[in-house]
Amino acid sequence: MTGVIAVLNGPNLNLLGEREPHIYGAETLADVQERCRRAADAAGFAVECRQSNHEGALIDAVQELRHSAGFVVNLGAYTHTSIALRDALAAVSGPVIEVHISNVHARESFRHLSYVAPLATAVIAGCGTLGYEFAIATIAARVHLAGGA
Repeated sequence: MTGVIAVLNGPNLNLLGEREPHIYGAETLADVQERCRRAADAAGFAVECRQSNHEGALIDAVQELRHSAGFVVNLGAYTHTSIALRDALAAVSGPVIEVHISNVHARESFRHLSYVAPLATAVIAGCGTLGYEFAIATIAARVHLAGGA
């Protein structure tokens, strides 16, 4: 293993598979976490998955995991509202990849603003839960290119 990739999911993502399946699909959060574990394992990384509906708990997770190889973040609505989470992510040592299951740019205008995007290495939107795999592959490639493996 070459390190840990942190995967953080924000509010309401614990309801994946139940909440608006026409937008977010039928996969559950457990399915997404398993998808992430498989992708990380294939790339030679461990994965640490966290989900919370509470902003402070997500900030605590970022701080705790700040030395991870990279971060995959789907902060849900906090993407569009939380400067505090943005500031916590600015202190991490690895790349940050912002993921959205739906194409937020094709939805309500308030979803078009992201406080995370300006500091993210990449933003993946509209690829469904496959976006998490793309994010893990991107982090792995960057770490390997930087000589971290």
